[in-house]
Amino acid sequence: MADQPPRTADSAPDPVRLRRELTAEPGRLACALLFALAATGAALALPLLVREIVTDFSEHRPLGPAVLLMCAAAVGGALEQAVSGFLLARIGERMTYRLRIRIMEHALRLPLATVRTQGTGDLAARITSDALLLRQVVEVATQLPLAALTVAATLGVMVWIDWVLTLVTVGSLAVLTVLVLLILRRLKANVSGQQTAVGQIAQRFTANLEALTTIKAYRAEPVAARALAQDAERLRVVSLEGARLGALIPAVLALGNQFAMIAVILTGGARLAAGQLDVAAFAAFLLYLLQTIPSVSTLATGFGRLQAGLAARDRCNELLALAPETGPEDADRAAPAPLPDAPSVVFDAVSYTHAGAGDAALRGISFTTARTGLTAVVGPSGAGKSTALSLIDRFIRPSGGSITVLGHDTRHWPLHALRARIAYVDQAFTLLEATARENLQLGRTDPAGDHELAAALEAVGLTEDIARLPHGLDTPLGRESDLSGGQRQRMALARALLSDADIVLLDEPTSQLDGLNEQRFRAVVEELAATRAVIVVAHRLSTVQHAGHVIMMSEGSVLDAGDHPTLLERCTPYRELVASQAAPAR
Repeated sequence: MADQPPRTADSAPDPVRLRRELTAEPGRLACALLFALAATGAALALPLLVREIVTDFSEHRPLGPAVLLMCAAAVGGALEQAVSGFLLARIGERMTYRLRIRIMEHALRLPLATVRTQGTGDLAARITSDALLLRQVVEVATQLPLAALTVAATLGVMVWIDWVLTLVTVGSLAVLTVLVLLILRRLKANVSGQQTAVGQIAQRFTANLEALTTIKAYRAEPVAARALAQDAERLRVVSLEGARLGALIPAVLALGNQFAMIAVILTGGARLAAGQLDVAAFAAFLLYLLQTIPSVSTLATGFGRLQAGLAARDRCNELLALAPETGPEDADRAAPAPLPDAPSVVFDAVSYTHAGAGDAALRGISFTTARTGLTAVVGPSGAGKSTALSLIDRFIRPSGGSITVLGHDTRHWPLHALRARIAYVDQAFTLLEATARENLQLGRTDPAGDHELAAALEAVGLTEDIARLPHGLDTPLGRESDLSGGQRQRMALARALLSDADIVLLDEPTSQLDGLNEQRFRAVVEELAATRAVIVVAHRLSTVQHAGHVIMMSEGSVLDAGDHPTLLERCTPYRELVASQAAPAR
């Protein structure tokens, strides 16, 4: 099986590099650092000014100049810190925006099987909680060096004031640092576990909301709630462990700071009594010590937040490392020109096995569909009909055999060029959260005019339904205004009608259509089949009995192919399938 395209050396992922992201705006970052340095300088000057004021008090000198200078330093430092914080926040938001765009674009280009394996909830967590954790790295990346600079500068001034008290302070802080680093090592692994648990519960909750009608219809709310509660319990356990580790950091900081203060006061008191230290110097030293404590706390908590950001970065890089559907070689390959007389689709001994499944979904099937006209693919559930359509559009890759589209092997088509030749209507009749106009024009190379849109809506019987929407064609669909199942189905058919594709794939297109709209469907298909190849997977044979070519499948194999009368005559399983649907009708 080959659902995942191989990762080549040329298509190696470009991981998230925090240094590159932080320096993407060097001018703004430099300004933020300069303002932060100025604020740090103002903070360092305050204890020296206090020392000067204390000396002026003792010597009965005027206090005005020193007090004014101290107030100016305090106000200026606060303003500089605010400006620096705003600039850093702006850098962080822009970095988060770039990462979110990159992750979302990459996720949209992943193979369908990979997306299902990862889970939509876990993928969504990369652009929500993980992105927020990465956002705080910007602040931390500037706070840590500034805090380290503040501690170093403060210690330098403290050495100048009294080297003995400085040694006592450094000894206390060293013990504190060792304890905090031990906690941080465990914190990074815990953050990664929390983010994984968040993705799992988000995935299950999203799936339950999508299946809410079924849950309510079968009174399965308790079952769904129990499964969600189990996920919530796993998240609670891992989050509680993180809370314990997080609570230890401020506790250790507080204890270390208190011991440092006690040691400095005792040592300083002894030196004061011995006449080795004056009161003004001791007061300034205590102020510097008090100023050092927040910086040390910033270092400890900053490293904790940095570990969380690094864990989020690793999760984002894991996603970016997943191989997309196409590699660089696909983008460089020129689209082949369709061969004029070639069939639309040719399957040659094609096999496929779903991931995790023991039995093959397709077992060496071969068939050919005409360049134009209607081909019906029929058979019981589980025969492999929808799998065959997915292989044509290269949503999945065969494990054996080859598939030719318009005269060329699908492996030789650039993926975007292949899908430009194919219009696909899935079983869910999926619409995007976009306006009705935008939904109708998906895949078109140029926008359709209003008269084209009106003709397509009229062909599927949606003209009045769209006109009743609050803003007509320009009404956003999917939230406040949405369409019923049958209307969504007809909207998907209108989209196929408006496409300029050579091949139209319809997967169970009449499952939600009443008799009148089924007749409209036949008319649309006849119009499409006049100039294109239309391949329809259907259980209701009444809609495809007029097909020029019918392929009968069962248990992953092609049993027979021909027109409806021929298969009735020579294919017993087809005759039984027709009879099984005719009996209820009678």
